[in-house]
Amino acid sequence: MLTRKVTNFFFLMTYCVDRDQDLKKQVNMSILCQDRSSRWQDIQNGLQFIQSTLPYPGTQERYEVFIQDLVKNLFGEGNDVFNEGEWMRSIEMYTEALSIAEYADSEDISVPTGTLEKLYANRAAAYLNVGLHDEALVDCEKALQLNEGNHRALYRKARALKEMGRHKEAYETVAKCSLAVPQDPNVIGLTQDLAKMLGLKIRKAYVRSKVRVYCLTDHDKPMGMALGMPDVTPLPAVVDLAKNPLADTHEFKQACSNCYVKTGKNMLYHKCKKDILLGRIKNQPDKSWKLIRPRPTKSQYVGPYYICKDVAIGEGCRYPGHCTFAYCQEEIDVWSLERKGFICRDFLFDPFGPTSKINLTVPKILQEHHGIFMFLCGVCFDHKPRIISKANKDNPSLCSHPVTKHAFEDQKCLVHILRENTVRYSKIRPYSPQNQMDICRHEVRYGCVREDECFYAHSLIELKVWMMQHQLGKLLPPIKVNIPLNSLFGPPNLKMQFVCGQCWRNGQVSEADKNKKYCTAKARHSWSKDKRVVLVSSIERKKWTTIRPLPTKKPIPSQFEICMHVSIGKKCQYIGNCTFAHSTEERDLWTYMKENNIPDMEQLYEHWLQSQKPGWSEEASNSSIKENGKQIHMPTDYAEEMTGNHCWLCGKNCNSDRQWQQHITSEKHREKVFNSEDDQNCWQYRFPTGTFRVCERYLKGTCTEEELCKLAHGNEELREWTERREFLLMKLAKARKDHLIAPNDNDFGKYSFLLKDIK
Repeated sequence: MLTRKVTNFFFLMTYCVDRDQDLKKQVNMSILCQDRSSRWQDIQNGLQFIQSTLPYPGTQERYEVFIQDLVKNLFGEGNDVFNEGEWMRSIEMYTEALSIAEYADSEDISVPTGTLEKLYANRAAAYLNVGLHDEALVDCEKALQLNEGNHRALYRKARALKEMGRHKEAYETVAKCSLAVPQDPNVIGLTQDLAKMLGLKIRKAYVRSKVRVYCLTDHDKPMGMALGMPDVTPLPAVVDLAKNPLADTHEFKQACSNCYVKTGKNMLYHKCKKDILLGRIKNQPDKSWKLIRPRPTKSQYVGPYYICKDVAIGEGCRYPGHCTFAYCQEEIDVWSLERKGFICRDFLFDPFGPTSKINLTVPKILQEHHGIFMFLCGVCFDHKPRIISKANKDNPSLCSHPVTKHAFEDQKCLVHILRENTVRYSKIRPYSPQNQMDICRHEVRYGCVREDECFYAHSLIELKVWMMQHQLGKLLPPIKVNIPLNSLFGPPNLKMQFVCGQCWRNGQVSEADKNKKYCTAKARHSWSKDKRVVLVSSIERKKWTTIRPLPTKKPIPSQFEICMHVSIGKKCQYIGNCTFAHSTEERDLWTYMKENNIPDMEQLYEHWLQSQKPGWSEEASNSSIKENGKQIHMPTDYAEEMTGNHCWLCGKNCNSDRQWQQHITSEKHREKVFNSEDDQNCWQYRFPTGTFRVCERYLKGTCTEEELCKLAHGNEELREWTERREFLLMKLAKARKDHLIAPNDNDFGKYSFLLKDIK
């Protein structure tokens, strides 16, 4: 009895202690929220005052304290929003604080050097998280100018240099950081990564007993840790987030499309295929997983993505299956990085993780990216300018270059060829353990000058081939992995062929002749789009089945179902108008056409032809540029598919020197050298005028020329002009290196200021 009373007593005491702790946590959270709300109000009041011309109602000493408190409040708010994952918002707070510090200096007020040092270092961390490595490097340099021993700034500088491909400088920088914090896991991980890239010997550091591990940063530690703590418990090993820039703020996982459509949840029945991507933002009240659809690629829109208006007001989209607007913020975040080439959808599934694995194959890669793989002469392909030559028809051991016959087999290179309005060649370099599974940022923006020496992938398809070879490399040497050149088109479980419809009705299978004008039967039926039919055969049934055209009823259903009559073994009563699939093969092909934006059988036929042999597309061979209803033949229209110089910027082939000179001196090509579709979203202010100086009249508020003024309207615009000039010079240098600019060509119109010195 006594034991029971004692037990009850301790249970009651434990309950009271736990309840008191919960109450204290609630009170502390309430106080923090009130303090932050009060701080934000102080920031608003302070900004409103300093933007006015009113005199400060107090002494100079009190005014100095007022300015310093405003900077500290902005610094604290920036730290809080950073921990919440709002990196762009934190950059705004840090930038505002630094601008006020610069303003304070003009008012003879000094902001503590330690505060400025932390502002630059923390803004660098935010820049790194959003992929702005150049800006992060600049801020790290400024922090180190104030304190050369700042190990946080050294670490972030090394990270920025690594992302920029400057591995040797990054290693030298992280070596200095390692001397300051030798046992920090983040520093150790970065040091070993860089040593591996540079081919240096990796060794362990000597560890003293009972040594406390110092945390690198306020912003390099896991989300949720309190800011300002000088030492913490040992951190987990650093994870390379280059494969997933959204890893800090988002969670992703795979799900089955069939189950998700039926339930709206990540539920798995039967033998589920993990074929769709789900995501959610961390630290948000809404814990539900959102479907992240494939990015719409048919639209020419290059601006920022927005939420669908129907979805925004809580209703269903009126155009499901065709809507190019996003349905959630998670889709916007993924699509924005996908379009810039900074992220691979497949890698969001964590291909190297213990619980998930992507089994990439050549058919799967080509199913998404289309085109074909082919071996071309590597010497010609690396020539400046690029020359396209394949194996010689008469002597396959040599290349087809008309003058220099290179040994083809020894020097061939694998290339992915995509023929649309232009021809795109993407070189697939051999896989090496030193390769980094990420897209080269420089190649995406203006072209990587390191070319084959770069460890990063230069295209998304090269990245996926490396990934496939990495998986196969566990069983075979990576370099010896053979990639089959024959590509399959359509769903992986189906074989496809196009035959003459009239012959098929008579029980005969006849394909097209060599010229694609008649079928191969003795009757020579016309090979037109209304006379041919598509047949598919599944691995399970091994029987050729006719596929009807994709239903034109709008909107197309999100998921095709088998017709009720067919499913019970009867004949469909609405065979001409039935929008339900009449076989599993028809359902699978319709689904494939819908997912790949193939609206009709004619487009399907075009894609199928391209997969059989490059250049067999009737649409591509018969079409030419039209302007005002008139047909215009470009010099490159007559270029053979696999001969002559190739402009990788414009995707044009030229089969003579004259055509090549005409192309590289054309205005359209020159504009392509300096400007691409993604560039227009990178800049905020006017295009540089060539005079890099701030307008004094603008600072005084008396400039009346506005947009016509040749001088910069403020320090921010001047800073962007300088950055833009450096970026354009990199593009020009890359174009000159690849001989895409004529040697004597120095007249670039509005870009000619690049050849002049800054005054």
